[in-house]
Amino acid sequence: MNFIRRRWREIILFLVNTFLKGTRLFGMKRKLLNSCGIRIGENTKVVGPFKVSNCSEIYIGKDCWIGADFTIFGDGTVIIGDNCDFAPEVALLTGSHEIGNQDRRAGKGILFKIKIGNGCWLGARSSVVGNVEIGNMAVVGTGALVNKNVKSDMVVAGVPAKVIKEL
Repeated sequence: MNFIRRRWREIILFLVNTFLKGTRLFGMKRKLLNSCGIRIGENTKVVGPFKVSNCSEIYIGKDCWIGADFTIFGDGTVIIGDNCDFAPEVALLTGSHEIGNQDRRAGKGILFKIKIGNGCWLGARSSVVGNVEIGNMAVVGTGALVNKNVKSDMVVAGVPAKVIKEL
C-alpha cells in the first residue's frame, strides 16, 4: 500500500474512531471506510472505534453489525461474509512471527488470512488467531480464543475454543 493511501486510511480511521463512533451515521462511516480501501457491504453497520492496520486487506459483507472496539491486528487479510454480528472488543490477529534464534525469539514476520462465513456471531472479547476459517452460521462464545477452523453450524467456546454443540 503506497504512502498516500496509508495516510488517507489513517485520516479516515481517525474520523470514524473519534467524531463518528457510536450507533449513528452508519452510512457515512461505511462510505468513508470504503473510500480508504476497507471494503464494506451494503447496510453493514460499524459502531466504532474500528481499529485496523494501515496495510490490512479487509472485506466485510452486507448486513453485518460490527460492534465497538472491533480490532484487526497485523497486515494480513480478513474476509467476513454477509449477515454477521460482532459483539464489542472482538479481535482478529492476522500477523505473527516465526520463532527466531537465541538473539531474538520473535523472528521473521508471518501474515495470515482469516475467513468468517455468512451468518456468524462472535461474542464479546473473542479472538481469532492465525490462518483460520469459521464456517457459515457458526457461533463463537464470549472470551473464546479460536485458533483452529470451525465448521459451519457449530457453537465454540473456551480457550482454546472447543465445540460446545452443533446447531
